[in-house]
Amino acid sequence: MPKTANSDTFHRIFENFSAPVSRFDCGAKCAPLNGGEPVCCSTDNAVPVMQKSEWKLLKARTDMWHPYKPNDAVGRAIVADLHKSCCAIECNGAAHCERDNRSMACRSFPFFPYVTRDNLFIGISVYWTFEDRCWMINNLNVVDRKYKDEFIQAYETLFADDPGEFDVFRDHSANMRRVFTRWERPIPLIGRDGKYYEIFPRAEGWRQTDFPEGKELEQE
Repeated sequence: MPKTANSDTFHRIFENFSAPVSRFDCGAKCAPLNGGEPVCCSTDNAVPVMQKSEWKLLKARTDMWHPYKPNDAVGRAIVADLHKSCCAIECNGAAHCERDNRSMACRSFPFFPYVTRDNLFIGISVYWTFEDRCWMINNLNVVDRKYKDEFIQAYETLFADDPGEFDVFRDHSANMRRVFTRWERPIPLIGRDGKYYEIFPRAEGWRQTDFPEGKELEQE
């Protein structure tokens, strides 16, 4: 049987991945753009997907989560495309958040582990489809070093226990390269050393550069 993460894996990750992404309340920054709620705290914007072993752990710890019930075609498509080892869930909203009981997706958002063509996990990139609604994606200079280090360690732990998760993010990174090649844009990366880099997706060359100046997103 393929090696997969179990509830103990996620318990260990949760114990060591709790640092806030920055000293700023990024949810307060993006909420005005998203109906008054942070973009990552509403299934109107993003549906949390997790392994059933993670769901088993969270159910034993809290009642802040419940199965996601889609109410439109997009939501139904998300549920229909889930691997049998995964499920879609929904929290009780930002006002009822229990930080110790956030899912791994919550702790990670808006970031994901970037994997190169050579299968190297070299750092942290962003879920680019949220850049018009997520304040943090436009202000990578404020991400705290402790958060960066805990993120890297959390995904090292996950990949060691579940190589299939590494494959998921390797494929997602490849998709990002295709998209950014079409856009003729460099991919933003926070390296494992905590520094900021630009990746040139066509050849996947990269260089260290200064963090871009932060910017406020336009109000709708």
